[in-house]
Amino acid sequence: MLTKFLHLVNPSTLFLNYVFNLTSRVKKFLFNKSLLLLLIVTLSLSGCQSTSQSQVTRITLWQGVNPPPNRDVLQKLVDKFNQTHSDIQVESLYVGQADQQMPKILSAVVGSAPPDLLWYNPTIAGQLVELNALIPLDEMLANSSIKPEIDSALFGSMEYNGKIWSVPFATNNVGIFYRPSLFKAAGITELPKTWEEFRQVAKKLTRDTNGDGSIDQHGMFLPLGKGEFTVFTWLAFMWSGGGELVSGDSQQAAAVKLAGNQGAEAALQFWRDLITDSSSVLSSPERGYETDAFLSGKVAMQISGPWTLGQLKATGVDFDVFPIPTSKRPATSIGGENLFIFKTTPEREKAAFTFAEYAMSEKFQTELALGTGYLPINLKSRESIKYQEFIKELPMLKVFLEQAKVGRSRPIFPGYNRVSDNIGRAVEAVLLGNSPQEALKASQQRLDLIFK
Repeated sequence: MLTKFLHLVNPSTLFLNYVFNLTSRVKKFLFNKSLLLLLIVTLSLSGCQSTSQSQVTRITLWQGVNPPPNRDVLQKLVDKFNQTHSDIQVESLYVGQADQQMPKILSAVVGSAPPDLLWYNPTIAGQLVELNALIPLDEMLANSSIKPEIDSALFGSMEYNGKIWSVPFATNNVGIFYRPSLFKAAGITELPKTWEEFRQVAKKLTRDTNGDGSIDQHGMFLPLGKGEFTVFTWLAFMWSGGGELVSGDSQQAAAVKLAGNQGAEAALQFWRDLITDSSSVLSSPERGYETDAFLSGKVAMQISGPWTLGQLKATGVDFDVFPIPTSKRPATSIGGENLFIFKTTPEREKAAFTFAEYAMSEKFQTELALGTGYLPINLKSRESIKYQEFIKELPMLKVFLEQAKVGRSRPIFPGYNRVSDNIGRAVEAVLLGNSPQEALKASQQRLDLIFK
């Protein structure tokens, strides 16, 4: 039996099996060790990546840039910033027209979830300051090399109660865009300079061009609605008519006077006359900035600003610009948007100001102006060779640059949104048939109930 067993169990076989089992154990040990090492390396790399990612400050910019081609220009500039700032990444979000933005902005502030940066017209400043939502920018701007390059005329839109609450993004004002070919077809050889001349020109431009017995071309396009765009464009006429919203340097909404405001009455009556003459057509509600009717030749004139220059130029349609016609004095409405920085964290606030500095820089301002028609807020940009060549291509820019000297800015005190809403209601009521006196009286009564 022993011999048979030894024959069946060959010692060499036992040795080989022992060696094989030992080798397998060693392999298993080495595999497990390698796996552990790989896991440690992976976790280390993940840790490094997390650390790298945590060093990137991500901020959001809420904006309402229009028309859409202008948003494309802004996005390209934001992309350039992100490519050159590995530690800061900006997300630009379109949140609607100014009127659509207000509920979102206020909800975000009340809900403690504001954006880092807000692109908005300066009139919102007082309200946001009252809500304790903004950081003052005096110290940051004082230490910035960009400050001397900002057009000094714009500081009035940045300051409230002795502090700076925003920085300018772009500036503009309103003029009258017109179609030279339609002027020529109507036999008009001189541009109107006064309200009365404008009214007569609008009549001549209102025509039945195809002989079917109905008007298919109106002289003027007016904005319908009580939104900010309507108010912004109408104020140019109120100021031209000698009107004032507040007396002196008052920064109180309660000081606004609409009833008995002769300049306001005159401006409303002028717009109403254009309607009763049948020489003007109204926009769709709150769509007074749209240019479709102007581009198609259904209207010959429209109130707008340099923000439409890029869009109009791209269409190839003939167009030009002349100043707001004068009643008692030359005037226009100074517009444009500023950048506001909300209270968040020190890191995000600092990153937001870094982007704001970039937005005010000569390079950014020049590219923005060339792509959109906005007037640069940066003096070096205005004097640059590129921008001067751009003016040669679009000489109508000179109209806006010259008009800026007689431009007026809207108030930035708390409660301006209520004032604007009631001015808008008066304008809308008059365009739809009410008398200027009645409309202004009703708006004044509402404001008195609110503020007094």
